[in-house]
Amino acid sequence: MSDQPKGLKKGLTHYGDQGFSLFLRKAFIKGAGYTDDALDRPVIGITNTGSSYNPCHGNMPQLLEAVKRGIMLAGGLPMDFPTISVHESFSAPTSMYLRNLMSMDTEELVRAQPMDAVVLIGGCDKTVPAQLMGAASAGIPAIQLITGSMLTGSHRGERVGACTDCRRYWGKYRADEIDDQEIADVNNQLVASVGTCSVMGTASTMACVAEALGMTVPGGASPPAVTADRIRIAEQTGAQAVELARQGLTIDKILTPAAFENALRVLLAIGGSTNGIVHLTAIAGRMGIDIDLAGLDRLGRETPVLLDLKPSGQHYMEDFHHAGGMATLLRELKPLLRLEAMTVTGRTLGEEIERAGEGFNQDVVRPFDRPIYPQGGLAVLRGNLAPGGAIIKQSAADPTLMEHEGRAVVFENSADLAARIDSDELDVTADDILVLKNIGPKGAPGMPEAGYIPIPRKLARAGVKDIVRVSDGRMSGTAFGTIVLHVTPEAAVGGPLAHVRNGDRIRLSVKDREIALLVSDEELAKRSAEHPVVEPTAERGYRKLFLQTVTQADQGVDFDFLRAVKNTGRAPEDR
Repeated sequence: MSDQPKGLKKGLTHYGDQGFSLFLRKAFIKGAGYTDDALDRPVIGITNTGSSYNPCHGNMPQLLEAVKRGIMLAGGLPMDFPTISVHESFSAPTSMYLRNLMSMDTEELVRAQPMDAVVLIGGCDKTVPAQLMGAASAGIPAIQLITGSMLTGSHRGERVGACTDCRRYWGKYRADEIDDQEIADVNNQLVASVGTCSVMGTASTMACVAEALGMTVPGGASPPAVTADRIRIAEQTGAQAVELARQGLTIDKILTPAAFENALRVLLAIGGSTNGIVHLTAIAGRMGIDIDLAGLDRLGRETPVLLDLKPSGQHYMEDFHHAGGMATLLRELKPLLRLEAMTVTGRTLGEEIERAGEGFNQDVVRPFDRPIYPQGGLAVLRGNLAPGGAIIKQSAADPTLMEHEGRAVVFENSADLAARIDSDELDVTADDILVLKNIGPKGAPGMPEAGYIPIPRKLARAGVKDIVRVSDGRMSGTAFGTIVLHVTPEAAVGGPLAHVRNGDRIRLSVKDREIALLVSDEELAKRSAEHPVVEPTAERGYRKLFLQTVTQADQGVDFDFLRAVKNTGRAPEDR
């Protein structure tokens, strides 16, 4: 980078005269009161993803102030700029539909504006992956700052937090176990402050994964949003961004196959969200790195779940932080990690683990000989129902249902599900398997988190707490149950799932990593010929772009034209 233009000289606007372009740029920025001394320093961009629609980013003003302080103390010039802000509960049809748009916004603004490094501030589920995807494509030095988790609340003496407890209490309400007053009361306590979900949902998963990738300062994953620890991390992040700019430590030196292997290990060990594998695949794809699902499953068989957090365990993110955060987990995982992987500090992951010290007694991160679950939280399934693979979060499933054969009860789409799931006339028993079609990348579109199919009301009232569910969609990382997700290819593009009928038999075997439709190939071919699938289309706009270019779950649900042109490796690597 030493021969490349720096600071305000980077990416000059084309006026046909380079000198005039810089002259004009400096004239305008001086209108904001900057001096030549300030403008001669390394320029550090900061993505401002604050929004009234995004309470997960509600601490953005404090984080921006602290990052700017860190940048200026280190001799840089901070320049914040707005980008898209995507909140999980405020995005229709789903936040996943907008993740790629946010990644494009991030990439193009980083490219278009002069900056020597960029601080990416995100927290809510799709924002961190979108920012890492965009930064990976832009290629400049980058560092991630997580907004942080919310605090937990209290409901009638019970500690509660979003959003595993949201689902648990809503399940009680659907089953008539609690009344209208109690569901209203708990609604006031589930989200006790600004910040992301306090359990191991997708936001917490991506925070831990970002640190495992080497993209945050040490300790960047776990401090809650409203704590002094989070503000200090923000200041450190700003200072480190200046050092990244000075060293020219570009993102491609950090996001390597070794880094992604470490991220996969951590994803498995924390009982992370199933969404994590989709996002990691998309981020890796921007670097030309393939995520090997068979390799992921191999890692899963030797990487136990060590983090005792909901929904796989009992604790919350603030407890993980008090237990030492990622340093405690990485110390325990050290024999399985690629310690040579570079981080944004300019030191390797192994060096950072050593610098973190010996640790202390705590009960949130388990030792290897006392895991929460003996294998990784996620398992990869294959079979004639999912030739391209499917995912199950085995650590949050009912052990009695993970070897199961049952009758298919089929819903053609989300509208069909909403119309019939609560009907007393629904022909369903606890031994059946619920199948929901057309909620994949193209089918919805945007692959919503509708894969957490509710227990049919008649069964919920009878005390049923879990039932096998299968779909081509996703579910929240805060959810739990014996749920098969990301069935690939999806129904909307003619995958076998499209041709499942009521009464078909389906076999799930997590032990054998199988999801099988017990219907002959000949019968499936006949059904396909009789009822050919017509892929969804749109006439204009972003929806048209999405439907024309979005990839399947095993490719990260990214747009095909955003993937790196050349393949540079795979993770985990064959060793």
